[in-house]
Amino acid sequence: MSSMSAPSIIVFDVNERLINIESIAPFFEKVFGDRKVLREWFNQLILYSNVITLASYYETFFKLGRAVLEMLGSIYQVHVEPADLEELRTNMLSMPAHEDVPEGVCLLREAGFRLMTLTNSPPDKDGSPLECAGLARLFERQLRVDSVRRFKPDPEPYHLVTELLNVASSAICLVAAHTWNILGAQSVCFSAGLVISTGNAPLPIDRLPQPQVVATDLVRLARQMIAL
Repeated sequence: MSSMSAPSIIVFDVNERLINIESIAPFFEKVFGDRKVLREWFNQLILYSNVITLASYYETFFKLGRAVLEMLGSIYQVHVEPADLEELRTNMLSMPAHEDVPEGVCLLREAGFRLMTLTNSPPDKDGSPLECAGLARLFERQLRVDSVRRFKPDPEPYHLVTELLNVASSAICLVAAHTWNILGAQSVCFSAGLVISTGNAPLPIDRLPQPQVVATDLVRLARQMIAL
């Protein structure tokens, strides 16, 4: 663990760090006959969210997710029905929390950290994924990239946090499950904590910043941060 300043605000990524996207694997097994297509879909979703940001376009994460599903249907020659697109939207809104989240978040709250979220997912008339998972009450604010119309890891969503909270970057630590998200936050001088999960790990390049705290679950990460 490298040195870390003393942040007072922790900003969590939502998809994969708080919310368990593996819960929708049965949907991909039903549509494609292979639950592993979930990972291909999610990776393509992140890829194209970055592409449209770099190209100065914008569409919401949910609409992009449905379009990527149709794209994969074309690639695999699987007919994606309108009902499948609606089911995906419902699934994206109703994913459950990871088991380690309530305890880890409560430890950090009790230690005096201010807790926020920053997500690529847009607001929705049916509520946020955090509300559906029963987690919204644990966080002071839910921040979204739609107000800047650029997806993470572009610097603008992270700058949005400092502007809305009127704090210095050094006051904020981003906690996420993806190194690409960590690097985006560190590019604007946030500190960072990485929770390693299946399919995610640090990127060992000496000239790139590394997360200051790394743990295998949120409870362990919370205890490390409290100890600091």
